Amino acid sequence: IFYPGRFKRTYIDRESEDSVGFLGSSEMLDLKPMPVKFLWGKSADLKILQVETGWVLLSRSGTIGSITYVSNTLKKFLVSEHAIRIICNEFPGYIYTYLKSKVGQILIKSNIYGAVVSQIEPHHLTNISIPNPTFEIKNKINSLIVDSFALRDESNVLTEQAHDLLISELNLLPIQEFKSALSNSNTDVCSFSVKLSNLSNRFDGSYHIPIVNTILNHLNKHADEVVSLSDPRISTKILLPARFKRVYVEEGQGTAFFGGKQIFELDPSNKKYLSLSFHGKRINSELKLIKNTVLVTRSGTIGKVTITPSHWENWIINEHVIRVLPANENIAGYIYAWLSSDYGYELITSFTYGAVVDEIDDKQLSQVQIPLLKDKEIQKKINDLVLQANEKRYEAYVLEQRALKVLEEEVLFAK
Repeated sequence: IFYPGRFKRTYIDRESEDSVGFLGSSEMLDLKPMPVKFLWGKSADLKILQVETGWVLLSRSGTIGSITYVSNTLKKFLVSEHAIRIICNEFPGYIYTYLKSKVGQILIKSNIYGAVVSQIEPHHLTNISIPNPTFEIKNKINSLIVDSFALRDESNVLTEQAHDLLISELNLLPIQEFKSALSNSNTDVCSFSVKLSNLSNRFDGSYHIPIVNTILNHLNKHADEVVSLSDPRISTKILLPARFKRVYVEEGQGTAFFGGKQIFELDPSNKKYLSLSFHGKRINSELKLIKNTVLVTRSGTIGKVTITPSHWENWIINEHVIRVLPANENIAGYIYAWLSSDYGYELITSFTYGAVVDEIDDKQLSQVQIPLLKDKEIQKKINDLVLQANEKRYEAYVLEQRALKVLEEEVLFAK
């Protein structure tokens, strides 16, 4: 049980040769981590940041006790020293399940110290008692977790295939090449001109960055049609709930509620529960999630995109996330594929406004352009790949919940 020491890190561009994504202790919880920082993978110093399949990772500072299991997806990245590494002799899935359970979380958090930033250390974990049931029970729980994370890996592979098909069909260059083509080598300052007729009452330079027009011009050449998200063939509604005073209740007494920060997690951490009796009408009219709704964060970190899996149905996500209700199942996965791409991100974030906290709203998101492909069979295949990936995420969640249930019924509270 250990974590790497600190050392000076030199970050490089994502497109640089041998770059490796670097994840923080919150990003490691994501189903499909998308690092924003990159390090040179051939540096000998970085070996201590590598993780291996079967390790259990646990956040040790800030939000303590967030836990994940290293599978094929996560082992491709470097992970920060803010994650404690637990290398198990056997049954890592059992250890993961125990530490993720309510009992395990209470024991972990009982060791927290620190007046400003909360912390725990590896030696705190060594003192945590773990029940030792029969081989059969440990093996059953371990297998459920291993299979759950294998399904998450399969889901990510399907999503990558969908993105690759989309990029290939539209003949899209890597996003960095779009940006490089626009750079002015004669000056270090990003400068460009805008016609008065194109200002659209926006005087912030970020709204007019040329890459947006470059992407749209490319799409108009290679797509069958380029339409806005508000087109009735694409969506029935783009919804941004208003702010409201929240009444929280205990787990089991209300509806699960989480925020945009957890949008990439399979089972959002730090969930709260909203009162059904107090919020029931509003929950039913605009707050509850519906399967295959595409979610887009609108403030703070803008442009994080996910698609609602089955197990989030009737849960609630806060008003910092815009809901795109697809016209039908035949377009839902395709909407996600486009908006979650590098090109969709550039189109979404071009609408950003705000001097202190970045924001976009539902009206602006409705103007984001989406290309419809000439080959409708390819478009359908992209859509179906995303929906298959989404279903595998639901299956992964079911297996993890089953593991937690076995732990509770056959180990922690066995009669």
